[in-house]
Amino acid sequence: MTDYEVHTLANGIRILLKHSPSAITHCCFVVNAGSRDETEQQTGLAHFIEHLLFKETEKRGTNQILNRLELVGADLNAYTAKEYTCIHASLLNQHLERAIDLFEDILFHSTFPDEEVEKERGVILDEIASYLDQPEEAVQDDFEELLFKGHPIGRNILGTTEAVGRLGRDDMKAFIAANYNTSQMVFAVFGDYDLKKLIRLSEKYFGPIPANNSVKTRIKPGITLPGKIILAKPISQTHCMIGAQAYSSAHQHKNALLLLNNYLGGMGMSSRLNLEIREKYGIAYTIESNYTPLTDTGIFSIYFGTDSEKAEKATKLIYKELKKLRDNQFGTLQLHQAKQKFIGQIALAEESRMGLIISMAKSLLDFNDIDTLQQVFDKINAVTAGQLLEISNEIFDIDSMITLLFEPKQ
Repeated sequence: MTDYEVHTLANGIRILLKHSPSAITHCCFVVNAGSRDETEQQTGLAHFIEHLLFKETEKRGTNQILNRLELVGADLNAYTAKEYTCIHASLLNQHLERAIDLFEDILFHSTFPDEEVEKERGVILDEIASYLDQPEEAVQDDFEELLFKGHPIGRNILGTTEAVGRLGRDDMKAFIAANYNTSQMVFAVFGDYDLKKLIRLSEKYFGPIPANNSVKTRIKPGITLPGKIILAKPISQTHCMIGAQAYSSAHQHKNALLLLNNYLGGMGMSSRLNLEIREKYGIAYTIESNYTPLTDTGIFSIYFGTDSEKAEKATKLIYKELKKLRDNQFGTLQLHQAKQKFIGQIALAEESRMGLIISMAKSLLDFNDIDTLQQVFDKINAVTAGQLLEISNEIFDIDSMITLLFEPKQ
């Protein structure tokens, strides 16, 4: 049985409801359009649009937009990712209609006035400069650029100063027309409502929106050759990324790699990398691995930051841990413990209701289906030690990985 309900409007917009007997509602509007849908000349445009959605519409000014929900104590925010744009809000149940009204207004009636474009351009240029001052963030973006060389997935979501400096209102209108397909939109609600009431409100506000059936083609990235790149930066520590392309969100081994990544360097202090590199040797304050599945590829990476004289030893220890996983199959108890840990963390993450409803909306967009929590657990429990060994030898092959180091200038 599903623990959610879905209704599709005539224009293709889907309405998702997950019921919760709470006084607080968490809702989001997710559009299947992100930075990977930009051309090279449009770099940073999806993120620029997300900023401008809060500036002016046909009937509201900036202050009216910001106050529409904040005056009733609600939290309103948005973000842009490689494949999605998301607006979300948390509020008392009785104010849901306010949120729906505002979401419809800013998503479909924003005017992108020139004066607001110029003001926000300055804000984003400052954001880019701020990110460049954070090597732990910059090294990740530069790593992805190397991993997906020449492909939109590899470009920084914020864009470049040059691209952001030339983007304007016409670019925004054109991007929306080409990428904001109404059948690739989900409005999702986690709250104490019945579906009939939610449909009535959604029909009132989203129903009149004309259908946009624009078709876009996302090109799968090619494989980038492995290598090691060292860049000198005005920093005090070495920052390193090691990784490779990985499985897509629809791949049969996705759940197994999520489990394996969590064991290697995921959440908590008991991951293999944290125990070996931080706890045993005291080399790095931060050491972690990440696996991010996308619709047609994925990203596996390991990050650490440490003093320059310790970087080589940290790298060798990481290689050693990866080799262990390639050479040795999980034992019965080891596999059981890894599964129990991961399942427990997933269960706790469900308490983040905003994160959960956004994840459900994305799943509906990608698969037209959403796994229940029990189905997720069943998939993890079905993973075998043999599968983990096979995956380790495919993904954790050092000779196929890219290594990027930011080192202090001498």
